[in-house]
Amino acid sequence: MQLIDLYPISAEIFLAIAGMLLLLWGAIAGEKATRAISIGAGLSFIIAIATALHHQVASAITLGGHVGSNAYVLLIKVLLLLSALAALVLSHHFLKSSKLSRPEYPVLILFATLGMMLMISAESLLGLYMGLELQSLTLYVLAAFRRDNAKSSEAGLKYFVLGALASGLLLYGISLIYGGSGTILFTKLHEVVVDKAPVELVLGFVFILAAMAFKISAVPFHMWTPDVYEGAPTPVTAFFAAAPKLAGIALLIKLLYGPFAGLLPQSTPIIVVLSVASMAIGSFAAIAQSNIKRMMAYSSIGHVGFALVGLVAGGVEGVQATLLYLLIYVPMTLGAFGIILSLRRDDVYLEQISDLAGLSKTRPALAVIMTVFLFSMMGIPPLAGFFSKLYVFLAAVEKGYVWLAVLGVCLSVVGAFYYLRIIKIMYFDKQMESFQRVSGWGIASLLGVTVLFILAFVIKPDMALAITHDAAAALINVK
Repeated sequence: MQLIDLYPISAEIFLAIAGMLLLLWGAIAGEKATRAISIGAGLSFIIAIATALHHQVASAITLGGHVGSNAYVLLIKVLLLLSALAALVLSHHFLKSSKLSRPEYPVLILFATLGMMLMISAESLLGLYMGLELQSLTLYVLAAFRRDNAKSSEAGLKYFVLGALASGLLLYGISLIYGGSGTILFTKLHEVVVDKAPVELVLGFVFILAAMAFKISAVPFHMWTPDVYEGAPTPVTAFFAAAPKLAGIALLIKLLYGPFAGLLPQSTPIIVVLSVASMAIGSFAAIAQSNIKRMMAYSSIGHVGFALVGLVAGGVEGVQATLLYLLIYVPMTLGAFGIILSLRRDDVYLEQISDLAGLSKTRPALAVIMTVFLFSMMGIPPLAGFFSKLYVFLAAVEKGYVWLAVLGVCLSVVGAFYYLRIIKIMYFDKQMESFQRVSGWGIASLLGVTVLFILAFVIKPDMALAITHDAAAALINVK
C-alpha cells in the first residue's frame, strides 16, 4: 500500500488523529481546557475541509475496496464538516451559560462527524456499519449531555433504545446480504444484483431500507424525533437536524445508486410511501406544537419527505434535485436554530413558540432574519428554499410523477401555516418582556452567512447547480 492510497480518506485520518489528541488533552487538563479544545476541534474541521479538497480525486476505491471517494462523496463530506463547525459555533455561549462546558463535548461532535464521513466514504457494508455505529454512539451521548435534566436523559435513552433497534435491523440485513451473495463489497454486490438478486439479498435490502428510514426519521420510523429534539440541548438539536439528516439521506442515495441499483424499480414504491407519509405527517403534526423544537422536529420530517421526492424521480436530475435540497436545507435549519439560541429571558433560553411574541419590537433584526428563514422553509420565491422545492417537483414531473409533485405543493401550503403562525406571533402578538442579548460574534457571523446564502442564491445559483450536477453524475456513473 502506498501513501497515495490513503488520499481518499485523508480528511478522516486527520480527524481521527486530531480527535484522539484532543481527547487525551481533555483527560489530562480537565475542564479548564474546554475552550482551547473547542477551538482545536473547530480548526480541525477547517483543516479537514482543506485536506479533503486538496486530495480530491475523480474516482478512487482503495483499502481493499472498503473505502472510496468521488465528487459526490467529497460534496457530502464538506457539507458535514461545515455543519459540525456551525454546531460548535452555536454551542459555545449556550454551554457556557448553562454550565455545561466540558471538554468531551467538542470531541463528541468531532467523532460523530468522523463517523458520518466514514459512512459516506464506505464502499462495503462493513465500512458502512462501522461508520454508522461511530456516529450513533456519540449522538446518544450528546442527546443526554444535560445529565441533570430529566428530558435530556429521556431523550438519550429513547434515542439509544430505538437506535439500537435500527442498528440491529441494519446488521441483520447485512448478514442476509452476505449469506445470499457471499460478499460485502459494493462493486461486487452491484454485479450480483444486476445479474439476478437472490431472495436473501432482497430481504436484507428491505431491512437496510428500514434502518436507513429510521436514521433519517422518515415516517413511519419517525417516532423518536420530536422527543429527542425537545429533550436534547438546543445546540445538539441543531446538529441533529443538519448533519445526521444530511449523512443519512446521502447514504441512502449512495446505496440505491451503487450496490443496489438493480433493485431501483422495486424500491421506488417504498421511497414514494416514505416521501408522501413524511410530507403529510410533518406538515399536519407541526401545526399542533407549542414547543419550537418539537415544531422544528416535525418540520425536519416534512423536509425529508420533500427531499425524497427527487429520489423518487431518480436519474441524474432527481439525485441533483435532492442534493440541491440538502445543500439549501442545512443553512436554513442552522440559521433558524441560531435565532432560537439568540433568545433568552431571565438567563433561560426560550423554547415556546409563544415566547417569540413582540420580537419585532424588542429585537427587530432577529425578527427580520427569522422571517427570511421561515419564508425560505415555506418555499416563497425568490428565496433559496423556493428553488429547492422547485427542482425536486420539476424532477418528479419530468419522470411522470405529476401527482406526487401536486401533492407536494399542496402539503407545502399546509406546512406554511405553522411558519406563518410564528411570523404572526413575532409581529402582531402583544409584546412580552425584552430579551437578553447573547454576547459573542459566533452566532452573529453564522446568521450573517446563512441569511446571505438564502437571499443571494437567486442571483448566483449556477455554482450550486454545477456542483450538485457533478456530484450526482459521479455517483450514478461510477459503479
